[in-house]
Amino acid sequence: MVFSSLQFLYLFFPVTLVLYYSIFFIPKFGTKEIRINVSNLLLLVMSIIFYAAGEKIWVLILLLSVSLNYYSALVIDRGIRINNNLIKRIGLVVSVLSNLSVLLYFKYSTFLIENFNMLILSSDQHYLKPIVFSPVALPLGISFYTFQSMSYNIDVYRGQAQATKSLINFACYITMFSQLVAGPIIRYRDICVHLTNRFIDRSMFLHGVKRFTWGLSKKVLIANTLSIPVEQIFSLPDGQLTFTVAWFGAILYSLQIYYDFSGYSDMAIGIGRIFGFQFPENFNYPYISKSIQDFWRRWHISLSTWFKDYLYIPLGGNRISAERTYLNLLIVFFLCGFWHGASWTFIAWGLYHGLFLIFERIGPGKFFENKGSIFGYCYALPVIIIGWVIFRTENFTQAFYYISAMTGFSRYAEPSSVGISMFLTTDILIASLAGVIFSMPVYPSIEKGYEMFRSICKQNGFADALVTGFGYAILSSVFLYASILIASGRENPFIYFRF
Repeated sequence: MVFSSLQFLYLFFPVTLVLYYSIFFIPKFGTKEIRINVSNLLLLVMSIIFYAAGEKIWVLILLLSVSLNYYSALVIDRGIRINNNLIKRIGLVVSVLSNLSVLLYFKYSTFLIENFNMLILSSDQHYLKPIVFSPVALPLGISFYTFQSMSYNIDVYRGQAQATKSLINFACYITMFSQLVAGPIIRYRDICVHLTNRFIDRSMFLHGVKRFTWGLSKKVLIANTLSIPVEQIFSLPDGQLTFTVAWFGAILYSLQIYYDFSGYSDMAIGIGRIFGFQFPENFNYPYISKSIQDFWRRWHISLSTWFKDYLYIPLGGNRISAERTYLNLLIVFFLCGFWHGASWTFIAWGLYHGLFLIFERIGPGKFFENKGSIFGYCYALPVIIIGWVIFRTENFTQAFYYISAMTGFSRYAEPSSVGISMFLTTDILIASLAGVIFSMPVYPSIEKGYEMFRSICKQNGFADALVTGFGYAILSSVFLYASILIASGRENPFIYFRF
């Protein structure tokens, strides 16, 4: 089940919402503490249903992960209370090893065995036999909930979070359907207060609905629309891929992946607000970055900060020699690329970004970050776009041909009748323009202007009602139009579900 589906929008979510708000507004549910405990249990049950609807038996892996990490944290907490470092370390090691083992088996075992078999077949060691295996299915969201679970136990070990004694609260935190399958990766310490003491009101509900609808429109109206020409262009034979079409496809994919993933994050954050939770932001207009370092402060913020806090800084960060700092960056971005998928192209994409971060540290980084310098924008955006080509292509051969076409010096491109006009239909043109415009901080300015206008109109009751009604009408129209597009059967993938 995905957020941008009629099943979720018109069945699962409304039912969950009615049940959830009934707990808070029906007097017989008792004290606030009881209401919160019951609502956490409801969210846990509905989250398991949400996950099981698409993953079926793999929900058992999720529940096993929840149990292992819950009890590991209690062991760590026990070690802290009796001042026994050995017990603390045992709890942490069990958590980290169990999470990494699950991730290694389900996400990377097929990749590792395939590469091992290729190495065996290409060598002269005939006494070694290839491993016979069946490909392992990848449970949805496993990269996100394992990282979230590890962050919890590491924070408890460091004394940055207190282990919860409530299995229901912890399970609710890990499995909450709003962020379960594609993040953001939420730290327990950021929402532990909300798990035990939260409230809901009209303003939070409306803010959540607006944020969810904005995310839905980004996903359905822009990302889904652009996915069609992107698939067509990246599927072109090498000889038909011209300079202009290659750049056009790369730019469209850059917009598609941004609106696809940030749209999901907006919907997750919006659902969280509706239920009284405040999730951290995951994107901050990454395509206005002036350097690759700036890009990683703006793109998938919850992942980049996770790697920073739990890997880069423990490795020594930038507090050591320059050479060791460069090595740390390569290690972090090698693993960042590998986290995205078991493929050499993902690894290459991670190392590509790591090398540019090293390049910026060696010399021109401060120059590019200068607020008065336009060179940063002209440098960073092409680097990011070319990186997305590596990310999108299936193998190095396709990546090489595609990037060769983007340089204009490809020996493989032949005169072709394929041009941009073949892909630039009216709806794609509108989606592309909207994508470019709203990849800059335009929407917050529009929202701020609307709120200022509303505050002025509040002096007149009729004008206030008219302006408020107009805002709700726009919101409802966008939601209904997105629903119509979903019902039409248009392409509706979430790119980050595969990670």
